[in-house]
Amino acid sequence: MSPSPSQGSPVPLTLTSSLQRLFSHVKIENLIAGLSGGVVSTLVLHPLDLVKIRFAVSDGLDVRPKYSGVLHCMKSVWQQEGLRGLYQGVTPNIWGAGASWGLYFFFYNAIKAQRKEGRQTELSATEHLLSAAGAGAVTLCLTNPIWVTKTRLVLQYSADPSKKQYKGMMDALVKIYRHEGIAGLYGGFVPGLLGTSHGALQFMAYEELKRDYNKYRKMQPDAKLNALEYITMAALSKIFAVAMTYPYQVVRARLQDQHNTYDGVIDVVQRTFRNEGLLGFYKGMVPNLVRVTPACCITFLVYENVSRFLLDQHK
Repeated sequence: MSPSPSQGSPVPLTLTSSLQRLFSHVKIENLIAGLSGGVVSTLVLHPLDLVKIRFAVSDGLDVRPKYSGVLHCMKSVWQQEGLRGLYQGVTPNIWGAGASWGLYFFFYNAIKAQRKEGRQTELSATEHLLSAAGAGAVTLCLTNPIWVTKTRLVLQYSADPSKKQYKGMMDALVKIYRHEGIAGLYGGFVPGLLGTSHGALQFMAYEELKRDYNKYRKMQPDAKLNALEYITMAALSKIFAVAMTYPYQVVRARLQDQHNTYDGVIDVVQRTFRNEGLLGFYKGMVPNLVRVTPACCITFLVYENVSRFLLDQHK
């Protein structure tokens, strides 16, 4: 007979039962809605992502083209390769953004629901932060290889297809695995894991802004907002998160770059600071803000509307 709590041997909550509780809260609607938002925003704004990455790895190597600004970079790529050049690396970006946003919302809402089980009170800012961090870590484990291929494809500078190292997403995945193994596919994973704090801060700010705004309106915490209100909340939360965490993106991009070799995160940080100073960690931040703020607004707007539509269909 199993010992009862009254006999002084409390029954521990096993990992299996904890996972079962978590997955009892998952909703495919959140996955579909997040995926939709990620794909739409990526299709619209991929060229700015290309510019951001090229500036982030801009460390003075002769192999790299020199750009004087965002518009000069876009104009140069357009003149050399046309629209195809501006959308270099878009396939893994669509897969990565779609999968990342879909899985992020999928796990985030499940973790939130599990934390709220049997409670009448709303989750605190810290609980939103931890829920988002957990969702981000799981998502990164599943999607990091896609982000590595995107970075490699975006950093192919030659306009001549025969001189390009990778022909596309699958070719890049196979070649990276063949020549660098699993370690190559998980390049930049450590700063990426630290970077889950970016998503966590963003989601915490987004949830708190929505809740405080609805409290101000004397509405339910999860009351539906209009499009402009969702866009405003998303933009403010994204700007806050970018300002707090941008340097990790520079470190991550440099670790994933095929044109330079670093011994790890500390080596990137030391060399970047020694050669470029503190500003080196903020290279590409302007095109990043120009890209991610509207991308975030589009993603959250699509997500909120698609998820509500899908969930209403099942009521």
